[in-house]
Amino acid sequence: MQLKLTGHHIDVTPALRGYVEKKMDRVVRHFDQVIDLHCVLTVEKLRHKAEATLGVSGAVIHADAIDGDMYAAIDALADKLDRRVRKHKEKQADHRAAEVPPGRLA
Repeated sequence: MQLKLTGHHIDVTPALRGYVEKKMDRVVRHFDQVIDLHCVLTVEKLRHKAEATLGVSGAVIHADAIDGDMYAAIDALADKLDRRVRKHKEKQADHRAAEVPPGRLA
């Protein structure tokens, strides 16, 4: 997986980069077909926003989270991405299960 981390009105410190990598490893653990991940961290006054675009095989998954603290925003973003990746994975599994004709063993 290729991780691209960008800061908008914020310097991406090694601590922030490490925190994002740690949180996104959990997402990758649930779905191993992740191609690339682009994460943008933005600060506007007291609003901290983390957004990510995840390229997986067959789809592009996008999520964003806003909070008063950047680390809390990254936590919320990781939770949202995790749910969306699991949903995408379940859709693929359901689609493949539907291909087997009734009465046949897989």
